[in-house]
Amino acid sequence: MIDDPALPEMLAELAAARADEMDADTVNRELSIARKAIGWWQRQGWIEGDPTIGIERRPAPPDRTKALAENQIAALWRLDVALREKTLWKMLYESAARADEMLCLNVEDLYPQDKRGRITAKGGATEWIHWQSGTAQLLPRLITRRTCGPLFLTDRKAPAGTPTLDVCPETGRARLSYRRAEEIFEENTRLLANPLASPAAIAGGPPDLICPTPAAEAPTGSSPAANPDSR
Repeated sequence: MIDDPALPEMLAELAAARADEMDADTVNRELSIARKAIGWWQRQGWIEGDPTIGIERRPAPPDRTKALAENQIAALWRLDVALREKTLWKMLYESAARADEMLCLNVEDLYPQDKRGRITAKGGATEWIHWQSGTAQLLPRLITRRTCGPLFLTDRKAPAGTPTLDVCPETGRARLSYRRAEEIFEENTRLLANPLASPAAIAGGPPDLICPTPAAEAPTGSSPAANPDSR
């Protein structure tokens, strides 16, 4: 079925229809997930061709978010958050990879001894990301004894109907979704993104130094693929 010569044209039509309904980031993320699955099937020898060849990523609107300042980055590392978030944020910071690419990583994509991992980049190409000592120290604690499956997992068992590729075969938990990762980041960094917050407040000063404002958008490259209801 997947090697059907008519499938690429059918998928192209479906992708075009999907692009009319959803934003570019969502469409591009779904295309990346599909290509990662196809790449895995090809490595297993189950299929030969890639039916998504010819489907182009949609141009995304310009990113107008701002990077965090040095004092904000330092404050970010001091936040009391779960090991999963510490590892994801540190990995994003050290590798400069896209959040959706990072969330698509599987344990078997990692080469810890070389401090690098294999990702599916724009256009479906296989690329490598590299990290530093901060990530290298956190990864073993996050992975523990797992040997395969999604690197970043939810705290809950995967709901019925979750795609197999998004479920850890060893724990039964689901892949962390982009939406949930973004929610967690924003919940924990509202003060850091507050342009009216004083340096003392960002550094952990008393609450009366905080001037409340509406939560700002998460900064570029730090706001972290499937399974949108995962938590």
